[in-house]
Amino acid sequence: MGTIDIAVILIFTLLVFVCGLSFSKSGKNMKSFFAAGGALPWWMSGLSLFMSFFSAGTFVVWGSIAYSSGWVAITIQTTMCIAGVLIGFFIAPKWQKTKALTAAEFITDRLGYSTQKIYTYLFLLISIFTTGAFLYPVAKIVEVSTGFPINTSIIVLGILILIYTAVGGLWAVIVTDVLQFVVLTAAVLIVVPLSLDKIGGMNNFISQAPENFFALVNEEYTWGFMIAFGLYNLFFIAGNWAYVQRYTSVATPKDAKKVGWLFGGLYLVSPLIWMLPPMIYRVLNPELGGLADEGAYLLMCKEVLPVGMLGLMLGGMIFATSSSVNTTLNISAGVLANDVYKHFRPNADGDRLVKVGRMATIFLGVLTIIVALLVPYMGGIVEVVMSLAAITGGAMFLPPMWALFSRHQTGKSALIVTVITLTINAFFKFLAPTLLNFSFDRAQEMGFGMGIPIVLLAAFEIYARTQNTTTVEYDNYQLKVTQKTSEAEDDAASGNKKGTRVIGIGVALTGLMILILSFIAETGAILVGSMGFLVMLLGSFIIFKATKKDPDQMVQSN
Repeated sequence: MGTIDIAVILIFTLLVFVCGLSFSKSGKNMKSFFAAGGALPWWMSGLSLFMSFFSAGTFVVWGSIAYSSGWVAITIQTTMCIAGVLIGFFIAPKWQKTKALTAAEFITDRLGYSTQKIYTYLFLLISIFTTGAFLYPVAKIVEVSTGFPINTSIIVLGILILIYTAVGGLWAVIVTDVLQFVVLTAAVLIVVPLSLDKIGGMNNFISQAPENFFALVNEEYTWGFMIAFGLYNLFFIAGNWAYVQRYTSVATPKDAKKVGWLFGGLYLVSPLIWMLPPMIYRVLNPELGGLADEGAYLLMCKEVLPVGMLGLMLGGMIFATSSSVNTTLNISAGVLANDVYKHFRPNADGDRLVKVGRMATIFLGVLTIIVALLVPYMGGIVEVVMSLAAITGGAMFLPPMWALFSRHQTGKSALIVTVITLTINAFFKFLAPTLLNFSFDRAQEMGFGMGIPIVLLAAFEIYARTQNTTTVEYDNYQLKVTQKTSEAEDDAASGNKKGTRVIGIGVALTGLMILILSFIAETGAILVGSMGFLVMLLGSFIIFKATKKDPDQMVQSN
């Protein structure tokens, strides 16, 4: 990597950092810090949801699978599109109607504080492993592209992420996520045609690809796995506390629906584009083995991107992947402040709670760094992500989400299902191979993990309905929702306007950077220059809209 690429990385890092820190004074209270005032534009929330989920595994996890297995990686991600559409229709508006700041607050209202307390501790424990699994790919990208030691990368990047998340709150997360979406979309639209040109076009790519490279499924990732993983995505995207925040921070149920639909729409298109570079690299260099295929995406980018653009692509990948880290850090800190500390200090004012949230962000960030350092010793990132999904996805997120719709589920029934499922899944994952000389394959592991909570919850639902059990918890919850009024936020509109303006400035400056790089590009100069001009034009348009119209008008016009 040359001096220009390194300079571009540093400039883009500075740009993202400044955008995040520009909201250091926006967190006047819990709702503004952790929910952006509760009136976030749906398109911002939807793009942030997409980046928070998309970026975590695209470049390393799904890129690795795309390199080794081909089209299967696209099939896997299609399940995310289906999940997003279903969430938009049925689940996201339900979350918005709870009027809860966090998923933990909903669990308290609906299932009781004792239930919430146990779920909170479980969520925080799991979120540490989740964010660690998200941080590792960021460092892996840096290692592959620069040769910088992975452990050092984990520590440095982890510190940078937790600083701007702790200072800027949800607005910092949202704005940087949207900026990264624009940057990476522009970059991949440059990478794909240059990659195809590198191997002589689409026909050569298809003819030289390995046998069954374009099959929808394979022996490891079967149709059974796809169904089970689709259920996992539905439960995870709809019920993960970090993503619930995207549905509750918008103004209306209709806006919450749009968040889910935008996510689903993006996942209908993006895998077709994003998985091509590592698939093409398999034809260019079929010799990667072991954990080396985790770097296939960046290796393709290094082959074709002109000077400077590799740095911008790398910077975008780093901070896009880190969006998953900052999203989970933000909501985890919010849970600790709003649902744990506030319970013991009910009279704590908004300033105190925000300070506690920031300290919690730092504490959790340090634990995240430690877990990320341990990922190679856990079998690599693909194994960690898939196993974590199978063990915890259905167990943790389905029971509370089921309670959104059911009058009969109780705190006791939800906890029993969660504990039983986690216990069984953990036994078959960690103990059965030694004690019973038996282990599940990937499809069985995922299917078992998703199937157990569905069966248990359905069984309790049928039993409760036949016994005509009382619904005291649900009735009390409905009363709380009726009585709960949204806190008036004088700064919500101004926050939206400022957030939109910061996004516009960041996008415009990025477009200008791409345009400048086109003048020194040895290959693809016209393509790079055209993309830079379009991005700069988009940024200018966003600034204009933020200046001329109020946020509601702007959203409607979009």
